[in-house]
Amino acid sequence: MLQGWVIISVSFAYLCLLFAVAYWGDKQADRGRSIITPTVYSLSIAVYCTSWTFYGSVGLAAFQGIGFLPVYLGPTLSFVLSWFVLRKIIRISRQHRITSIADFISSRYGKSALLSGLVTVIAVVGIMPYISLQLKAVSVSFNVLMQYPQVYMPETPDALPMLQDSAFYVAAVMAVFTILFGTRHIDASEHHQGMVAAVAFESVVKLVAFLAVGVYVTFVLHDGFGDIFARALEDQRLAGLFLATPPSDVSPAGRMMQWVTLTVMSMAAIICLPRQFQVTVVETVRESHLTTAVWLFPLYLLVINLFVLPIAFAGVLAFGDGTVDADTFVLTLPMAGQQQSLALFAFIGGLSAATGMVIVATIALSTMVCNDLIMPVLLRLHLLRTRPHAELAGLLLGIRRGSIVLIILLGYVYFRYIGESYALVSIGLVSFAAATQFAPAIIGGMFWRRGTASGALTGLSLGFVIWAYTLLLPSMAQSGWIGTDLLTEGPFDLALLRPYALFGLDGLDRYSHAMFWSLLANIGGYVAVSLATRQNPIEQVQAVAFVDAFRPASAESQRFWRGDATVAELLELTGRYLGQARALRLFANYARQRGSSLSEDSRADHDMIAFAERMLAGAIGGASARVVVASAIKGEALGLERVMAILDEASQIREYSRRLEQKSRELEATTAELTEANERLKELDRLKDDFIATVSHELRTPLTSIRSFSEILRDAPGIDPEQRSQFLEIIVKESERLTRLINEILDLAKLEAGRMDWHVGELDPLTVVGEAVAATQGLVRENDIDLKVDTPDGLPPILADRDRLIQVLINLISNAVKHCDEADGEVDIDAQAETGWLRIAVTDNGAGVPPDSRELIFDKFRQVGSPLTGKPQGTGLGLAISRQIIQHFGGDIWLEHPPGRGARFCFTVPLARAGKALAAD
Repeated sequence: MLQGWVIISVSFAYLCLLFAVAYWGDKQADRGRSIITPTVYSLSIAVYCTSWTFYGSVGLAAFQGIGFLPVYLGPTLSFVLSWFVLRKIIRISRQHRITSIADFISSRYGKSALLSGLVTVIAVVGIMPYISLQLKAVSVSFNVLMQYPQVYMPETPDALPMLQDSAFYVAAVMAVFTILFGTRHIDASEHHQGMVAAVAFESVVKLVAFLAVGVYVTFVLHDGFGDIFARALEDQRLAGLFLATPPSDVSPAGRMMQWVTLTVMSMAAIICLPRQFQVTVVETVRESHLTTAVWLFPLYLLVINLFVLPIAFAGVLAFGDGTVDADTFVLTLPMAGQQQSLALFAFIGGLSAATGMVIVATIALSTMVCNDLIMPVLLRLHLLRTRPHAELAGLLLGIRRGSIVLIILLGYVYFRYIGESYALVSIGLVSFAAATQFAPAIIGGMFWRRGTASGALTGLSLGFVIWAYTLLLPSMAQSGWIGTDLLTEGPFDLALLRPYALFGLDGLDRYSHAMFWSLLANIGGYVAVSLATRQNPIEQVQAVAFVDAFRPASAESQRFWRGDATVAELLELTGRYLGQARALRLFANYARQRGSSLSEDSRADHDMIAFAERMLAGAIGGASARVVVASAIKGEALGLERVMAILDEASQIREYSRRLEQKSRELEATTAELTEANERLKELDRLKDDFIATVSHELRTPLTSIRSFSEILRDAPGIDPEQRSQFLEIIVKESERLTRLINEILDLAKLEAGRMDWHVGELDPLTVVGEAVAATQGLVRENDIDLKVDTPDGLPPILADRDRLIQVLINLISNAVKHCDEADGEVDIDAQAETGWLRIAVTDNGAGVPPDSRELIFDKFRQVGSPLTGKPQGTGLGLAISRQIIQHFGGDIWLEHPPGRGARFCFTVPLARAGKALAAD
């Protein structure tokens, strides 16, 4: 059997390794070398996969088949389809130095301390079952592993004294490591880069461990997926799990509702769970990292769930007598196969999954408890006013550390006295339902200006009360803390108030039932009270800042402080919380960005006071920061009437200034138009003369050739037949050239007059390039040119006129052929897709453009389409036509100078999807 000291030593060594990773990450960050890459950020979000995933998904699949999938489908939908919501949350949080989900909601609704306190209470009570889930998973798996090689379920914790309960020691160790991981900095908005790196590392460990067990069960114990599923189909206990709605006490409609409920809950949980908000939002180093996370995190969820069903089915087949808890199949199957190392690795994977969740969740919750529950009380009692930074920092860190211990202790109490009655998944869903209550206030706050603090308070309060009544209270009844008559008869024998059939709604599972009533009350209360109440000035300012987060904030939006404070007073105030050196550095950078110097004797303006408030918000939260600033400056936040007066005054000034600027711009535009028109007339006159001279010369050239050779043929009827054939061929070529010149002149005239017929549609770029190449094959062969085409397969369709685009390519290919190296001519055509565009380039290997005349020639091409060199052939009309055609499509055409010799003409045309969007705009 595995000795207890071996399991404990390996576990402790693994936790020390996690701490070493975190310590190294923090040291690198202190040196300015951030280790948070897009991949590390995406893996840290996988803290979503806790012991619920590692153990509980298998347990659920053993009874409900694919019923475990909605928990992972929801986050996938959130990242793939709703990434813009996540991006907006991240943008807002970075702008306002948000420290937690409580701080986010409070900041949106006027920095209400009451609202942030309520959110904190809901979060602590709601996440407590989830923390107990992790303690239960580690404790049970430890006790099971201790029995190796025997496989049986140990005694329940409530049958053991507390000091003999392994879960108690697990909770104590996790509390110590959480304190070491997450309470090294006073500024909660600073990134815990070491913690993020450690969480990303544990995401890899739990993934590899789960896959290792899955591969062993699928390909060692059995002969692959087909073998397991075939055996499961033959087993009466498992055959029903292959149905879309496995047999259960819930109706098919109820099962569908359960799927919808779990999907919605998990979609909300991926951002509303405090730990997910911490890693996804607060710990974001760069907003651009979300671009990788939107595909890498869903991919992680897919991979870690590949073997859930095989392990679940194999567990039922192996332990059919029901003596082994399905939640432990990941551990017990390797144990039953005498795979000691794999069983120990599986235990470490489960420990890793649980540890990551507890560390991040308790760090987030302790920040909320400190900033949004305890700090407001201390500030209102004036207990922090004169404390220096060192003493204050120690006090705040002490509060956070004490909060960590208390939160984990509450999780242990829930596990010992309530959670033991439930499966892992059931415990997790209780917390998911609680976290979902934050969604209406968050989503409404970001997209609806009318949302008020009163509405958010009402909605959250109603939703929380109904959640507690329909989920938390019944869990206490089933654990024996209160009578079960509440569940069967309802309070005071009122059947309409039964927690699982509230107001007569029956036929749903308890989670769908609880979510229906809690969200109905939450959203209804939020919307109704918001419409019935009025926002205060700060709420109005914050509503605009959150809803219009991607627009630059106006200066007036921050000027809602009326008071008298010096820069020195603000430095002293922020220094008490952030440290004097750091406060001085922050204010110096702020003054430098504004192009001014930092003078401690000068008066602090509205913007500087608002800046100080934002800096303090990173350490103590937005609501507490507002209290600190309001109590420290010689004044107060402006009242509603004064703010409205300022807004009205500012609005009038802005309107007057806007009209003056508009008139000034109109006058400048008129003057510029007159000047430009005059210059354009001169330029057009010159261009007209040049154009007529060039066209006349080019038309005379083929006409002269045709006339000369025709006269020779007429006057010398006895000419050699071979020579006659050559002359006739010259006459035909010059006639074709004359026809092409005339067509180019007509096309240019139509383009200039806007009378060209266009037939724009979706085109395959490979087909267009192929037709243009085919049309110029004769010219290419005649000049002995090596034509190379590099067009990769799978190019997206473009939006253009087929004939006109082919005409452009023919013009550019012909131009390139003319200017190739005469001895070894080569023309290259390549195409590649860029963001919204297809870029096509035609390159020759000729003499190129002289350096001293490149800009002049390029300008001529832009204006009249002149040829690149002084050679007599070609009018340049083809380039002029090409320019106008490409610009009509919305693209651009330009000249590049490749290394070495030659010239390269490039142009872009819109991809079909981007072109349609451009047309719609």
